[in-house]
Amino acid sequence: MAKANITALFHKKKVATSQHIQRDLVDMLYGNAIAGIMVTILVFTGLTFGFETPMVQDLKHTFWVIVIIVAVGRLADTGYWYLRLKGTDYPPPSAKLRFSIGVILTAIMWCVYAIGLYENMALHELAGTMIVLAAMASGSATILAPSRVLVTIYCTLLLIPLSIVILFDNQHQFSVLGILGIVFWAALISSAFRYNAFFENTVVLKQSNTELVDQMTKERAEIAEVNAKLLDSNNRLDHANSTLEAEVEKRTSDILRLSNKDPLTNLLNRSGFLKHLNSLVETSSSLEKNFAVLFIDLDGFKQVNDSLGHEIGDIVLANIAQRLSRYCEDGHLGRWGGDEFVAVVPYATEDTAMAVAHAMRNGVTVPISANDNQVNLDATIGIALFPTHGKDALTLIQHADLTMYDKKREGSGTIGVFNEILHAQIRLEQSRRDKLRCAIENNELTVYYQPIIHTDTLKVASVEALLRWECDGEFVSPAEFIPLAERMGLINDIGRWVLHRACIDASQWPFEEQIGLSVNVSVIQLMDESFIRTLDNVLKTTPISPEKLYLEITESVFTTNDKDAVKRVNDIKARGVQVSIDDFGTGYSSLSRLQSMDCDFIKIDRSFVKNSDEGNDTILRATVLIANEFDCKTVAEGVETETQIERLRALGTDFFQGFYFARPMNKNDFIDWYNKNN
Repeated sequence: MAKANITALFHKKKVATSQHIQRDLVDMLYGNAIAGIMVTILVFTGLTFGFETPMVQDLKHTFWVIVIIVAVGRLADTGYWYLRLKGTDYPPPSAKLRFSIGVILTAIMWCVYAIGLYENMALHELAGTMIVLAAMASGSATILAPSRVLVTIYCTLLLIPLSIVILFDNQHQFSVLGILGIVFWAALISSAFRYNAFFENTVVLKQSNTELVDQMTKERAEIAEVNAKLLDSNNRLDHANSTLEAEVEKRTSDILRLSNKDPLTNLLNRSGFLKHLNSLVETSSSLEKNFAVLFIDLDGFKQVNDSLGHEIGDIVLANIAQRLSRYCEDGHLGRWGGDEFVAVVPYATEDTAMAVAHAMRNGVTVPISANDNQVNLDATIGIALFPTHGKDALTLIQHADLTMYDKKREGSGTIGVFNEILHAQIRLEQSRRDKLRCAIENNELTVYYQPIIHTDTLKVASVEALLRWECDGEFVSPAEFIPLAERMGLINDIGRWVLHRACIDASQWPFEEQIGLSVNVSVIQLMDESFIRTLDNVLKTTPISPEKLYLEITESVFTTNDKDAVKRVNDIKARGVQVSIDDFGTGYSSLSRLQSMDCDFIKIDRSFVKNSDEGNDTILRATVLIANEFDCKTVAEGVETETQIERLRALGTDFFQGFYFARPMNKNDFIDWYNKNN
């Protein structure tokens, strides 16, 4: 509220100041008005009665009467200003408007008089008229200068129309007068604008001076009061200053030191390390020396914090900092943040940097004892070399960080050196990240369909919906963009879109028999709290039958919280939707977990279908047996040959899916394929 009041007060003061300035300019106009009006009357009277023009004398008299009427009106308005407005806080816009109307009407009369009588003027009368108009315009350049618009209109009406008429006269005998009139007009306008600037500056200065005088008077009283207080304060400050300077110097030194130090590990913090690295870059550049930057990330530290608490985590970080310091010169190691450290190895080649990195990793892997807890960690380290991989501090750290991140995806406890191939891959991934965010809005995502064939009848039993992404004119592999979407947190939005799109397409198949629709659901999507609401919305807004909708879940769901996963599957089954376990047998399945999960289909991974050795056949028989025991159907993926079909049929598989029958197709191609092949 206080801020609003201050703003309103400031605006009100600003408006008042502007009105003061405008009022002063209007005062200037009215102050010179009487002289200008009287000159207009005298000069117009002289032109009217000084030159005898029998053919238009009556017309001249008419002009003279109108001018006198306008002049009398202006005199009356000026008298009103002198008697009622001058020296008061009158509103300047209305007064300026009245004054402007009188001036413009006078100028129009001059213009109409000159142009209307031009054809009947003798040379001496034309010259006299031109001189009079020039003199009147010249006088207005000063008298009307407080208003740029007014002086421009007045001078223009007096000089330009008559000059143009003279200039384009067919007899060309007065052309010089026309040219001189236009040139004289330009000079007058330029001069008037200078006068205008002078007047405005004068008024602004006057207003400023008035305000300054008022402000000075007010401030003198305040200063006198403040001086008395300052005198007392200075006496006390003089005493305090003797000890304050020493204290300030000490605290400044402490602040500078602490601002560059990490309080937990006593290493350089991010800011301090960057300053140190920038200094090292400058020195190394001038001496043409190389060095290495190591970006160190602790593997397993998050679990320490989550399971043992932050107090133990802090003890571990302090211990790790001490260990890493053994392999670095003083001031060459810093804590970047969290469980990340950065180090500099001077005069290092790639081999030297790798050797130091391995030594650091070995130091990290030694078990740490923290409050009767034994903690085991590892480290992933990325390396960037100066000047090969970067010539400034931030670039070197970013490249070392990117290398660490890439190595971390390979597995914990790895070490790598930055290279341009890695940089290109990371740039491509970043580009893909940016474009994937807009893939739905840009209509780049498409759902393809691959038939699932019944073993006995070889007819289409269902189709699997497979997502395709066309980016920059080429298709990106789902194996690449699905994990990327999961890491970016986009998998729920994309999965929701696929489920809606596939159900809409399936509900519109122009087939006599209704076929099933199998849609993949990632574990992240399945375990999200909003998934069941999404499923309910799809079943409500599309006419697909719930029993014809199969949701495929990878068997990695068994690694999640068993209770939550089982509950989510039961919620799906409660809606009549069927559940498939995808990629069965690739590493996570167990009989106990499968027994707790109410499934309808088990999809045998293509790796078991492709290999036909006895070991794989044993796994296939066991899978079919398990499926039969749990009243599940089996779907063999990746079927490509007739031999595989016969083998899988002999083993008791219920359904086939693979390139032998059809590749994934868009909606229209699948409809054509179905009509030709089913």
